Amino acid sequence: MHILQPKHTKLNEKEIEELLTKLNISKAQLPKIFLNDPILPEVCVVGDIIKIERKEGDKIVIYYRVIV
Repeated sequence: MHILQPKHTKLNEKEIEELLTKLNISKAQLPKIFLNDPILPEVCVVGDIIKIERKEGDKIVIYYRVIV
């Protein structure tokens, strides 16, 4: 991974359940990312949720994407 790339992490089933409950949404309502995106971890499959941690100044901003 390049130093300028944000950290991409695959969520496990427990984390996915907690996230969807906390946000009160379904997987279909999350923004999408394609399976062939080169930044994704190699063990990803369609339907997985990725947590993206981007450092902006002194704070870390977190985004979530579902793989399609």
